Amino acid sequence: MSVKTHWETIYSTKAPEAVSWYRRHLETSLALIEQAAGGYSASIIDVGGGESTLVDDLVVRGYQDINVLDISQTAIDVTKKRLGLAAEQVHWLVADITEAQLEPGAYDVWHDRAVFHFLTAIEHRNAYVRNVAHAVKPHGHVIVSTFGPEGPTKCSGLDVIRYNAESLHDQFGVRFRLVQSSKELHHTPFGTTQQFLYCYCRVE
Repeated sequence: MSVKTHWETIYSTKAPEAVSWYRRHLETSLALIEQAAGGYSASIIDVGGGESTLVDDLVVRGYQDINVLDISQTAIDVTKKRLGLAAEQVHWLVADITEAQLEPGAYDVWHDRAVFHFLTAIEHRNAYVRNVAHAVKPHGHVIVSTFGPEGPTKCSGLDVIRYNAESLHDQFGVRFRLVQSSKELHHTPFGTTQQFLYCYCRVE
């Protein structure tokens, strides 16, 4: 089964609030984006945005250049329907981030919660990092959240890689300066907990 087919199946068979990563509001992500963006005109891309409510909160706060990328057309369609007319304020991209053709220097802020840890093959991680370096403006901001060192080893039937701040930053290299990192205990809809790691970097 291809990666795209896997995620289309997940989003076609489960309600948005019935997946382990669901959170009503991504408070940590919102705070970091606000810190990084420096204003409402900043260009923001949410990679793996899927059915996340982050885009709803960004629209409500008044951000004017919001971009959501996901591998699943189903997830994008669900989110657009939820937003209603507000969906017209968002740029939607359906693509695998390891293969996506993004515009050079297009984004001030890159946000990813729970995509990078699924990239278990080094060539996929390298492709992801190349896309970040290509698509984020010089001196732009990169916010990536993965499972932390005490997080799950599998998610949605797939293996994942757990990271601490040092090992995650090492994946990106010296061009990315680590500004701050933090851990967050996420309470799933099923009553379990998952440790997430957030790293916020600046592009040098």
